[in-house]
Amino acid sequence: MRTSVLTKFSLLVASLIALLFVTGCQYETDTKNELQKIKDRGVLRVGTLNNQLSYYIGPDGPTGLEYELASEFAKQLGVRLEIKPAYRLSELFPALRNGEVDIVAAGLTQAPNRVKAFRAGPAYYYVSQQVVYKKGTWRPRNLAQLIESGESITVVKGSHFEQTLLDLAEEHPDLKYETTDSYDLNDLLKQVSQGERLFTVADSIELSITQRIYPNVALAFELTEDQPTSWFLRRGTDESLYALVLEFFGDIQQNGQLQLIEEKYFGHIEDFDYVDTRAFVRALDSKLPKWEPLFQKYAGEFDWRLIAALAYQESHWNPHAKSPTGVRGMMMLTLPTAKSVGVTDRLDPEQSIRGGADYLRKIVNRIPDSINQHEKIWFALASYNVGYGHVMDARRITKAQGADPDLWGDVKTRLPLLRKKGYYEYTRYGYARGDEALNYVENIRRYYQSIIGHIDQRDHANVETDTDDLMVIEAPEPARSEAVESLSDESESTTEE
Repeated sequence: MRTSVLTKFSLLVASLIALLFVTGCQYETDTKNELQKIKDRGVLRVGTLNNQLSYYIGPDGPTGLEYELASEFAKQLGVRLEIKPAYRLSELFPALRNGEVDIVAAGLTQAPNRVKAFRAGPAYYYVSQQVVYKKGTWRPRNLAQLIESGESITVVKGSHFEQTLLDLAEEHPDLKYETTDSYDLNDLLKQVSQGERLFTVADSIELSITQRIYPNVALAFELTEDQPTSWFLRRGTDESLYALVLEFFGDIQQNGQLQLIEEKYFGHIEDFDYVDTRAFVRALDSKLPKWEPLFQKYAGEFDWRLIAALAYQESHWNPHAKSPTGVRGMMMLTLPTAKSVGVTDRLDPEQSIRGGADYLRKIVNRIPDSINQHEKIWFALASYNVGYGHVMDARRITKAQGADPDLWGDVKTRLPLLRKKGYYEYTRYGYARGDEALNYVENIRRYYQSIIGHIDQRDHANVETDTDDLMVIEAPEPARSEAVESLSDESESTTEE
């Protein structure tokens, strides 16, 4: 009997110890902070929007501003990045609330309703909310005119635009607006462009990017002042992940990495030429399909859409284009340049595209390795237009003024100085039309982004086809690379002295 009691007692003690052990382990697991859980998991889950700004699949894989920032942050954590893209804003915050993602990174503003429900990270750029209309239709200049007209604004249900209109309606009860959960913002902007809706609301950067695809959409008036954009995290007592987000943005702000990434995605979107963009958008349907196979064939390591953008800047995709200065063909090559890349007939579109891509490749290979890999192409395109030596002169001016000669954002603002005597007389290669080179590169960047958006929409259209018979309107003659000569004409080394 005593043995039986002892055995039972021993079993009871063992059970209690086991229970305490399990409970202790469970307690330890539950008290792990959010950052430690991510590291244990080995994966940072980031929710974002699938669009031209935040995240999309490019020819070399995932890309986009938010994707690059999230990749850097995951690298700092020492974990793998897992992007969870959404096509609609309404899908993002429920995923964050339910713990399906750790961070929402989609260029979203710190709207009061968001900040109340979620923790906002540091601001990394600012946007305003803008009422958008179709160019050529009636334009309200302010909220009072819109209210007086009795017309309604349509916004996405659950968006921060809805909250803004809700707040304004308290002060202006006659303000009319409606919401929809059947369309996203891009759908609404397209509908405004096509005259199917009168007004919607978009962030200022979103509108600038959209104008490259739908040039008919335009700013009616500003609905808000500039608002900060940030990442969003769950609210709670755990500060571990939030603290590291703060540190991360502080570091990339201080070391210039944030400026570099923002220049890559924002640096070319401010200027907008309606006539040129309208002609270009029409050419995307009427001309590009014919030449797309050749751009893809000869692009090599380049994105074929970039080569297509370069060709449009040069000739508007006209294989028989000629200039009084002697440049000709799809890529507007000079005779010496054509010979240097083995082109025997500059008016043959296949030879011209191959030769232009080969020549650009040669220039990229000369760009100093101190320049970030993804920015080398902008320096190379400027060289394609104005000459490699002049671009190196602009870098020297940049350095002399205390800015960074390896950043396109710093150098491009100095290119116009090559026209000014007080600067070019002290350079190695002298006078150059640097302002034209700047416009040349920025135009190509805008065309490039428009092609990306157009191809993305085309690929996702499936059965949707545009059957409108649009007349092609030629834009004014583009700036061409009259300074493009054989690389042997300049003996500049590939390193800065």
